[in-house]
Amino acid sequence: MTPPPAAQPTNDPELRWLAEVYQPHAPQLTVRAVVAGMALGALMSLSNLYVVLKTGWSFGVTITACILAYVSFRALQAARVVRTEFSILENNAMASVASAAGFMTGGGNMAALPALLILTGVRPDTFSLIAWFALIAALGVFAAIPLKRQLVNVEQLPFPTGTATAETLRSLHGHGGEAAQKARLLGAGALVGGVITLLRDLRVSWMPVNLPAKFGLPFSIHGHPAGQWTLAVEGSLLLVGAGALMSFRTGWSLLLGAVVTYGWLAPAMHAAGAIASVAYKEIVRWSVWGGAAILVSSALVAFALDWRSVARSFQSLGGLLGRKAQSDPMEAVECPGWWFPAAFALLGPLIVVLMNRLFQIPLWVGFLTLPLAFALGVVASRVTGETDVTPTKALGPVTQLLYGALLPGQITPNLMGANVTGGVGLHAADLLTDLKSGFLVGAKPRQQLYAQLFGVVVGAAMVVPAFNLLVPSADVLGSEAFPAPAALVWAGVSKLLTAGLGALHSTARLALLIGFAVGSALAIAEKFAPRRVKAFVPSSAGLGIAMVIPGSNAIAMFVGAAVAEGLRRARPAFAERTVVATSSGLIAGESLVGVALAVLTAVGLLG
Repeated sequence: MTPPPAAQPTNDPELRWLAEVYQPHAPQLTVRAVVAGMALGALMSLSNLYVVLKTGWSFGVTITACILAYVSFRALQAARVVRTEFSILENNAMASVASAAGFMTGGGNMAALPALLILTGVRPDTFSLIAWFALIAALGVFAAIPLKRQLVNVEQLPFPTGTATAETLRSLHGHGGEAAQKARLLGAGALVGGVITLLRDLRVSWMPVNLPAKFGLPFSIHGHPAGQWTLAVEGSLLLVGAGALMSFRTGWSLLLGAVVTYGWLAPAMHAAGAIASVAYKEIVRWSVWGGAAILVSSALVAFALDWRSVARSFQSLGGLLGRKAQSDPMEAVECPGWWFPAAFALLGPLIVVLMNRLFQIPLWVGFLTLPLAFALGVVASRVTGETDVTPTKALGPVTQLLYGALLPGQITPNLMGANVTGGVGLHAADLLTDLKSGFLVGAKPRQQLYAQLFGVVVGAAMVVPAFNLLVPSADVLGSEAFPAPAALVWAGVSKLLTAGLGALHSTARLALLIGFAVGSALAIAEKFAPRRVKAFVPSSAGLGIAMVIPGSNAIAMFVGAAVAEGLRRARPAFAERTVVATSSGLIAGESLVGVALAVLTAVGLLG
């Protein structure tokens, strides 16, 4: 490759990157990086599956995976099992594999599939679902190709998670002591979380007493103990760890939503006859409408208010199409442009056939979905790059509205069509986030794309069987064990679009209207309120989710957010070193042990 003239690197960001950052000869996508990424990604996908069924959130896995991989290879090197150091670029490639696998629970996968089970009882066979999830995710990976140079190289959008991953990699590979400390904290958190899960959930003859799942609060509401209204303290630290990874604003919004829903609205609706009995499943049948309205309306209004970002998304494509390929040294580095149309030509028809055979979506609607999926993937990538939030909550309902018009009254196509657009958008944004970290540390983009494809396969192969074991029937979903709030929201939107408002209780219709108004107002306040006022504006995500999960979950996440915020204010440097690692350990330990116990029970090794 001919080096560019000396004056150009200071003017062209891509040429400057080639000259100053790119490391073309350093090992990156090695066998050990792929194997480590697949192993860690498989574990993280199981952890995220457990967490998303509990809370509706999927958490990023890249930084946790980077710490674990670095420390593991340092230990293997010290034991002389491996001879060479695990390099920063190998760790970056490993993170791409792990990220793609870990996020297999996002993009609507673990919202649409559980919602389908709730509404129809339909569960496609395991191998078909693995192919479904893997093909959608792979299509999203290739959809990132035409966007990468404009969003990452030229505009250099922040992609905050990608930037944070690059900083973590530099910190790990430059300061081993900090890495070891974070690994110890993560391990200690995992041990504590795992032991608590065993004490609570292991039901065997030699353990006569188990840790209670919940501790009811010492008061009553309308003659019923607070615990019956789901207002209790969890016998779990997973949700405390999850709360510590959220903002304090989201944490206190969760608490506010729980108090309003279970301390005021639910008792009032029970007294009015809108809620049949004081039990979580009965309460959430009513409260889901207000919660879904807040989540969907706030996402759509925020999306509309950010119209400039949407416009820039398609302007970026126009700029890329006009790029001259002559004497372009980046052509030898970036993924070839023809990969994108070739992948759509190959994978698109396979997805359309699965849409038709598994979910009875007409072929013409399936082919119409593909360009829509790419268009929404463009938007998702731009918004993620600017805000670090992939707008799945907004993009899913956009597709559901379209399907409601094209195929009125058909629930299954409504859900699974949105799964396609949500999955493509999420995985395009995920690869671009990883490519951002690679851009900052000098990685090869092509090898990161290969890494993502390895992760997609292992993630799909892990998540589908694990879901079938954790959720043997629809009765498990919407219970206090697995509230599955994202699934309830998706199911609610599809049911509303197919059955109409008339199917709802009059008070639920009122809650829906009020929820839309509240969600819209919060999105407007988030956009235009002065900075000093925004801290007091409730988070629409926190309020909406609080109306769909048990109150005890919201209380636990608030505790975690409050503890983390207190540490950040009192001892910011200490919080920076400890909060993410310890919280990630608590989540991983409890979720993985919980999955293991469920598997052992399912195969008959536990009673």
